[in-house]
Parts: sequence; structure tokens; C-alpha cells
Amino acid sequence: MSKHGMVETEETAGERLALAAAAVQRLTRWHDDFPTPGVRFADLTPVFADAEGFRAVIDCLGSCATEVDLVAGVDARGFLLGAGVAAALGTGVVAVRKAGKLPPPVISREYTLEYGSAALEIPADGIDLAGRRVLLLDDVLATGGTLAASAELFASAGAEVVAAAVVLELSFLGGRERQGDYPLTSIVRL
Repeated sequence: MSKHGMVETEETAGERLALAAAAVQRLTRWHDDFPTPGVRFADLTPVFADAEGFRAVIDCLGSCATEVDLVAGVDARGFLLGAGVAAALGTGVVAVRKAGKLPPPVISREYTLEYGSAALEIPADGIDLAGRRVLLLDDVLATGGTLAASAELFASAGAEVVAAAVVLELSFLGGRERQGDYPLTSIVRL
């Protein structure tokens, strides 16, 4: 797949999604009461460690928006996804970092998640984001705070989030409702 790839059929897109979804369902490890009591954690590490599963996920996520200037991956598993998709699309990649991991100046957004609150940051200089079209990636969409805060970061820097995609969506937590007007794709929805 490339930034200037051919238009594909719905059947091909459906096959790609089914292949990625099967890998995610087969390989995801679930951990109850992690990182805090009452939270069920989806560990996608085995999906990423499986060559065929990882390739299927990258191909699927990369097809969500092929006409982008940058791919953004959210800390930390989103870094893996973002780098893979950016390489496949022939674009650059931006890491959306947890607070305190980047030297100043930064653009920062606080948000809430199902087990607390946090902040995310991107560089305020060194990367010209104004007018850039961004594909935003994360591993799991739960309550939606992380993805929404990431999109706000890019909007405040003058970029446009043209699409967002996640590997796994926990739809019962309502995170999709917190997202902007951009299309949001999930490989697997629970």
C-alpha cells in the first residue's frame, strides 16, 4: 500500500478487515483488575509479536486514510502502530507522548480515562503541523479521552485529523461519542 495507492473493492477491504480482526480476536490476552481493580485490560502485545497478525493490523489501519501527510501514534502501543502505518503509507510519524517525556515547548492536553486522569503532549516547535492532514492511531478505544485529547492537540497546532483508527474498541464504555467529526475505524468492536 502506498500514499498513492489504487482504489480497492469493498470485497478486498472486507477481507483485509476480517483477517486483521481474526488475528486480534485470536491473540489478544485479557487481564482482569489491571491496572486497577475493576478494569479489564486488553493486552495486544501478542498481536504485535505475531508477524502475520501485525501485518494484517497495519494493512487494515493504513487503509483508513491513505491521503495523509502524517500518521500520529498515541503513547505507547500507538507508537508501534504509527510507525508501521507511516512506513506503509510513505509518510512521517509523530509520537503523541505522555506528559513530561518531551522537552519544552510542548502543546499539552489533560484528559480523563476509566481509571484516572493524565495528559498528552506533542512538540510545539520543530515539526510544522499547520495545514497537515493527520491519521490518528491508538491501540484501544475505551472511554475516548485519550483519542479525543490527541485530536485536540493536533487541532490546536493547526493540523487536521482526517481519520482515526484503533485496533480494539470497547463500545460499552461510550468512547466513540467523545470523538470529533473525523471518521473512526475499529478493527474489533466489543
